[in-house]
Amino acid sequence: MTLKSITPILIFLISCTAKSLRQEKEVQFQEVDLISLSTTNYFEISTDVEVEDEQFKTTNQGWIIFDLNVSQAGRYQVKIYGSGHSDATVCLEDYIDNKEARQYKITGQISFDKKLGYGLVDGSPLNIGTHKIKLHIKGATKIQKITFDLLSVHEYSPQTYTQRMEGEDWAMVWSDEFNGSEIDTSKWVFDVGNWGWGNDEIQYYTQGDQKNARIKKGNLIIEALKDVQKSRWTSARLTTRGKVSFLYGKIEFRARVPDRKGYWAAGWLLGDSYVDEGSWPYCGEIDILENVGYEIHPLSGNGIAHLSVHTPAYYFKRNNQITSKTEVKNMVGSFHTYTMEWSPNEMIGLIDGVPSYVYDKTANDLEWPFYKPHNLIINLAIGGNWGGAQGIDPNLTSQKLIIDYVRVFEKR
Repeated sequence: MTLKSITPILIFLISCTAKSLRQEKEVQFQEVDLISLSTTNYFEISTDVEVEDEQFKTTNQGWIIFDLNVSQAGRYQVKIYGSGHSDATVCLEDYIDNKEARQYKITGQISFDKKLGYGLVDGSPLNIGTHKIKLHIKGATKIQKITFDLLSVHEYSPQTYTQRMEGEDWAMVWSDEFNGSEIDTSKWVFDVGNWGWGNDEIQYYTQGDQKNARIKKGNLIIEALKDVQKSRWTSARLTTRGKVSFLYGKIEFRARVPDRKGYWAAGWLLGDSYVDEGSWPYCGEIDILENVGYEIHPLSGNGIAHLSVHTPAYYFKRNNQITSKTEVKNMVGSFHTYTMEWSPNEMIGLIDGVPSYVYDKTANDLEWPFYKPHNLIINLAIGGNWGGAQGIDPNLTSQKLIIDYVRVFEKR
């Protein structure tokens, strides 16, 4: 490997009014600072990579490390300018110096567009501060620079509902019954992008596109669609982040799931302290409805519902998460109610009112980060480490997650 001898690490900031090609539609964004990394400011390179004519070059594979200084937390468009063989790909890893030796991917595998001269992803999350990032290279490539363009500023939820958990009866304090004609944007925000979402998912989550998210007959329909000509998937992910968060209570999703191999459906909560991948799993995660397509029986429509939580002590990348698996009859054809009762010292999960999960490890913050607010998320992913673990049905072009309601209760 080669360690650059120049002591100061420079990152050039160019003020501009940014325009982005997002799903091949021109979208106007606010004025932002564009962060650019190149051969003038790398930190370290592998022995497979050479610097020549202001380019990084490799004939096989390699990596490049940069120090990335971020002044505004938010979601970024990442462009990697260069070229490569048809099978060449690159991806970015953040926080490579983390103490747990975890891999925090902030892009999926990116291919180069020969006409445009770059590859890109939208939505990569970055917190304020200095990030030691690594560009992983597979295949013969030439790379000129990497740019980071702010798409949206991170927003914490301005309001938190804290639910009482003592009393005899449940009383509803918040809900969306999806009875209007449009998605209620006073309650929900669209997460946007195709950066892989930490799981190597392949879909692009769109913003406000009714093909992917709409209200119909009192239900929220999230539809994943494949553009067959371009072999690209789009879908939707809705969150209350930036609107409202929740602490304790009974949280319910009533839903019908899709039916084919390749999807990953979820109704869940993520700690409101999440800003980027370095926040997880310290922020906490509560999975109430989670299901993948390869666990659906093709004839009966029965499937497996997973209830889980993820904490610094127990999470899936350690393969020690505490979870439950419950067979649900006719999971595809009928609505079912998926519930988590979240109190200050335990989680109780239920499916159609029947208890099926308990988590009660509260020794410290590593086991119990659930004393802090979380926001709601509903999404339908395609592929990824779990949804695509057994492949994606090659004939699949559409999948629908249908939500009847989302409700939050407290005890009185």
